[in-house]
Formats: sequence, structure tokens, C-alpha cells
Amino acid sequence: MTHTHVNAVEDDEPELLRDQFRQLLRYRSIIGAGIGIGLLGGVWFGVSNADTYVATSQVVLRAPVNDPFNPSVSQDKTLNMGSERQTALSSSVAAEAAKKLGWTGTVGKLQKDLQVTNPPQSQVLQFTYTADTPQAAADRANAVTQAYLDLRRKQWSDLRATMLEGQQKQLDEVAKKHDQKTKELDRMPDGAARDAEYGVKTNLLNRINELDARISQLKSLDMSPGTVIRTASPPGYSDGPGLPMSLGLGALVGVALGLLAAWVRLVFDPAPRSAGDVARAVRAPVLGTLPRGATDVLLADDHTDARIAEEYRSVAFRLAYDQRFADRRRLLVVAPRGSDDDAAVAVASHLAASFAETGKDVLLIEADLRDPTLAGRLRAHAAAAPRWSSPAEQDEGGWPTRRRLTVDAGESGSFGLVPGERVRNVARALTAPRVSRLIAEADSPNSTVVVLAPPVLNYADALALVDRVDGVLIVCDPRGVHRADLQRIRELIAGAGGTVLGAVVHTPGRRRGAKQPASRRGTGGRGRRPLRPTDPEEFVAEPEQIILGDGSDTVALRSLRAQDLRTGDIRAGDR
Repeated sequence: MTHTHVNAVEDDEPELLRDQFRQLLRYRSIIGAGIGIGLLGGVWFGVSNADTYVATSQVVLRAPVNDPFNPSVSQDKTLNMGSERQTALSSSVAAEAAKKLGWTGTVGKLQKDLQVTNPPQSQVLQFTYTADTPQAAADRANAVTQAYLDLRRKQWSDLRATMLEGQQKQLDEVAKKHDQKTKELDRMPDGAARDAEYGVKTNLLNRINELDARISQLKSLDMSPGTVIRTASPPGYSDGPGLPMSLGLGALVGVALGLLAAWVRLVFDPAPRSAGDVARAVRAPVLGTLPRGATDVLLADDHTDARIAEEYRSVAFRLAYDQRFADRRRLLVVAPRGSDDDAAVAVASHLAASFAETGKDVLLIEADLRDPTLAGRLRAHAAAAPRWSSPAEQDEGGWPTRRRLTVDAGESGSFGLVPGERVRNVARALTAPRVSRLIAEADSPNSTVVVLAPPVLNYADALALVDRVDGVLIVCDPRGVHRADLQRIRELIAGAGGTVLGAVVHTPGRRRGAKQPASRRGTGGRGRRPLRPTDPEEFVAEPEQIILGDGSDTVALRSLRAQDLRTGDIRAGDR
């Protein structure tokens, strides 16, 4: 016997990554929206930059020095390139450039398209200007460069003039004192006092010489703030990357944006993203993945598609080789919520047919006592009274005391059906001793019992049967149920004493009620004549007694229309 371990799935990290990437492709609309946004952004960027031109000029800065060839003088300490860059971007420079250009707009608009950078480890300022025409870009770059140089020259010149004024004022004061001291010395006699005053005169003379030297040094300074090493010229091509390049970059950014949005949607998606997520939520293997539309109709007109039939056989085979099911041969088929109820009906009926195909005596029990419809949807005819029903119980009434029906599964054989019926007290009917005896038929050799219960999260009916059936099969659509719902179902079943044998996942096909094409038996597999559905709103199967010619009687089914039931227009003897 085989056992499936979910831990093997959880530990396979490369497989999880591959599965997660495949799940990202489920959100094709989100990825497509991201690509669309990227392409639109690329078009906007390409068009907006199609007529933009960039011109560049460069200036090497220098500070005023007496001897520029003296290696002991370091201009790195004299110039602060960060401050110089801010000065180049100031409104004062822009205002001066606007005067040179005859600019009629605002100064801020002229500054908007200007960039000033300083290459590392250099005394170079690079002026870059972007404009709509090549000539305008070059003219504005050169105008801003010259305005900056003029401003710096004026600032240095003003600073030198201020320093010269101060030095000259000090020189005049010292020279005046020196002249006064000279006159005093001429009137003083020789002696110690005259010698002391003579020393003061000498110091004043030295101070005059020092101030003269400083003034001469300031007057000899080269006040040029820098040299233009690159004059801006009109560029021969636009600065934009072009529309093809912009579209390519936009597509790449769009793909990245779409994948990121899809990943975020995937992370916060409460629904199981794959069969592996379903297996981890219920802590049991996924026994089968039904093809699209396999559960839309209970049965078709002629033959079930070979691929669908083989998938149901595969699920039945895996159940048969599960030790937990093989020991008792009881199976409870449930859905999480009402939206998957039809899928659970299809899975239960086809699994019953698959078990019958292997030669087992199969009994399908419809434990839906609130809205039973299975008897009207399957090709069934009345059978002999079941072993679990005594005559007293048949007369007592209540479920399940009605006669057992036999469902024709075509080439798969037939199986028994105990249809559900409306009762006043569902909980009492499901926990009645005769229900336990009915399910206990699986204890007979070569027998299997399949119980179809209402959705677990809608009603507690399935939990009332778990302790007698044990093995539970969950039928769900991964996109229509939350992981939290599956975990809750597993906890409820475990708390009621049952075991989740596995899950069957499916994908809804076309809308119910749409015309279904008759599918034929495929060449790659053996087809099965399916169970024939009947619309419960149009026909109702009713057993009736037929008197044969030899005086014996038998039981057959007659189909009554719903309108006949409403009007009471049923005549005995209508055949």
C-alpha cells in the first residue's frame, strides 16, 4: 500500500520556486497592465526627449596668487569646489546671463535647464544646458559660463579693492606717525632719550615698508577667476535615446513592474495558488486534477471524454491503494462551500461508477437531506429492499427507509443509490441507527460505500457522519476557496474523528445550462457511457407498481413533469 507524505513537497524548495513562477503567470492581466504602463511611459519619454539638445562648456578655476608657478601655493586649499558650484547655480549668475542673452522670461526658467557638475579630483566646473534647439543650448551654456566668470572676477576685484583700501589707510596713519617722530627727533638733544625715540622711528619705518610690500603684492595679483577650456558648440544630434530605445526600456521596466505587481498579488492572494498549496492546507495529497469542465455536467448524452474518465479512474485507483481507505472502504465526499456542490456530486457519482467498474458492490448514499436532487439527475430504477431496512422501519417513514435505486453506469456496470429526501430533523436522521447500519454495508466483502454530504462550511451534516465513514475526500476549486477554509475543514474533520484522505481539484468550465457538445470516446483510452442527467425541475422519477400479464407485479419508474405534479393531472395507468 502507498502513503503520500506532504513533507516531501514542503522540503522541495526548487519545485516550490518553479511552482511559484508558474503561478505568477496566472496573473497575465496584471503583467500585461505593467507592460502597457511601461510602453506608455517609454512613448512619453521618447516623444518628450525627441527635440532636446544638450551643450556643454568647461572652466578650470584658479585663485588669485602672486606666483602661480610656486609649488608651495596649493589652490586646493584656496578654492572650495562645492561653494563654487553653488555660486554657478545661483540666481546672480542666472540674472547676469539673462542680460547677456536678452532673456525675456523669468530667471528661474533659465535656471531650470542648467546643470553644473564638478568632476572628482579636479578644479573644473562643467556647465550643461538643455534646450529645444542646438544653437539655443550652446548660446545659453556659454552665456552662463561667462556670467559666472564675470561674477567671480568682480568678487575677487572687490575683495582686493577692499584690502588695498585698508592697507593704504594703515600706511597713511603709520607714515604720519613717522613724520611726527622725525620732527621730534630733530628738536631733541643727543642722549639716551633721543636714542630711545630713534628706535621707535625705526619701528615705524619698518611698518611702512611692510605695508608698502603688501600693497604692491595686492596690486600685482592676477585677478582672472579661471580659464574656459571647452566652449559650448551646437550639438549635431538630440540628447534623447530615441523612440525605439525608449520603447525597449519601457517594455523592460513594464515587465519588471508587472512581475512585481503579480508577485504582490500572489503573496496576498488568500486562495490556494496550486495543487501543492491545497495539499499543504489539508495535509493530504491531491489525488486528481480534473480537466476544465469535467464537473460542469453530471453526465453527457453518449460517452464521457476518455481523458476525464481516466482521471476519475486514477483517483479511484489511488484511493483503493490507500491503506486507510482499503481497510474500511468508506468514503465521504464533501465540498467546502455551496459553489462546489455540483462538483462534489459529479465526483461522487463518477467515483462510484469507477469502483463499480473494478467489480465492487458500490452503494452511493446521498446524505443531503435539505435539497436532495441526485435521484432526478441519474438514470436509476427501483431495486429490491436493502438489507439495512426492515419492514418496520419502512412503515415507520423517514430517511433512509425508501427503496434503494439502481444506477445504470453503462459499460462500467451499475451501483446502488440511496437518494436523499427532505426530513424535518436532519441531525436526528443522520445520527439514526439505520444510517449506521446502511454505512456498515462496506464491511461486507468486496463492498464500497460512497457518501455524498452537503458542503462542510455550510452545514454540519458531514461532521455528523465522519465518525462512521472516517475517510473524507474534499472536492474544491482552488480559485474559489481560501486556504483558511481548507485548513478549517481539516481541523473540523480531525476534531470529529475523521481523516482527510486527499483532495480533488477542478476548474469550472462553461456556465451551467449552456448547450454541451456530445463528446466521443477518444482513441487513447477506453470510454465509459456516463450516467444520464435529468433536470430535476422538469422530471421527477417515481416508482410505481406494474401488473404483468401472468398476474405478478414489479416496480418500475415513470417520469412525471413538474407541471403535472403541481396540477395533480396524473392518471393511473398512464404509461
